[in-house]
Amino acid sequence: MSAAEDIAAAMPELSGWIGRSRLVPEEIALGAVRRIASTFDLDPYGFEPGDVLPPHWYGLFFGDMPRQSVIGVDGHPKKGAFLPPIPLPRRMGAGRRVQIMGNLRVGDAAAKKVEVAAITPKSGRTGQIVVLTMRHTILVGDRTIAVDDFDAIYREGVTPGAASPSTQPARAPTDGIWAEEVFLDPVLVFRYGAITWNAHRIHYDADYARGQEGYPGVVQNGGLTMHLLLDAALKRAPGPLRHYSARLARPLFVGDSVTFHGAAPEGGTLRVWAADKDGLLAAEMTLDCGA
Repeated sequence: MSAAEDIAAAMPELSGWIGRSRLVPEEIALGAVRRIASTFDLDPYGFEPGDVLPPHWYGLFFGDMPRQSVIGVDGHPKKGAFLPPIPLPRRMGAGRRVQIMGNLRVGDAAAKKVEVAAITPKSGRTGQIVVLTMRHTILVGDRTIAVDDFDAIYREGVTPGAASPSTQPARAPTDGIWAEEVFLDPVLVFRYGAITWNAHRIHYDADYARGQEGYPGVVQNGGLTMHLLLDAALKRAPGPLRHYSARLARPLFVGDSVTFHGAAPEGGTLRVWAADKDGLLAAEMTLDCGA
């Protein structure tokens, strides 16, 4: 069967996953906060119990912890365990839409409600894809801290050793008023993966990334790219972060450099983006930081 036929045959079962949810508890422990702070070049001993954390740090907690026996060959949980059994082998983050209602504090007893929000098959330039949207609701008691709709794209496999197909690249915008270059350090990528308990092999196993998924090398973690872009943007924000949307346009690779840019604020809205080493658009983000 073709990929399209496989997807069509699987859709009745996949549709039954929509609305399924589970709860991931997490203590926002001081030790974890200090490890995160050091990873992002902050003073790890500058945080104490009760301190308010940056608004986007909720994404550094609540990592899924599947047993080793349910991990697949790509490092993700096997399909049908934590995630719907989408019949396409390759998975990449694509973007998110986030509402911020509050901040976590050191010592909070928190939880993340994980819900399958949508499963959408599409036909793209690189073949059949399925977009899986997971809704993550961050809770402290009866307070909602954030609601994060995260999109992941599932793609067809590639012949071992062949290059991964890609869409036509776009040049990054040129109307930025600031720029910040960041080296995609393999140690930072490792530490981020350890913090978030992300075992996807494309982010650390060069042989697997090249031989099985068709990339030229180790792939930068998209969640880390979004975190670093938020860090750069929030240095220039006119007010507190209320909402943001992000889209990953093309993969970045560990060992390269990325340059973050931002346009002039319009009211409380910030538009920022990431350009790869060739000046191509890798990610873009719009932030609502109204006072």
